[in-house]
Amino acid sequence: MLPLLLVLLLVLLLFGAGFALKALWWVAVFVLVLWLLGFVARGTGSSGSRGRWYRW
Repeated sequence: MLPLLLVLLLVLLLFGAGFALKALWWVAVFVLVLWLLGFVARGTGSSGSRGRWYRW
């Protein structure tokens, strides 16, 4: 009985990790799209040149 419970626990952990990793991939793709849109949609400065869109 104990080996069966350990196998079921392992399957449950791997399924949960797989779902979490898939969700993290979607979050990473969304952030990448926003980051690329930041390059396209950045405004122009007072001198007419394109300034930095980040603060650092």
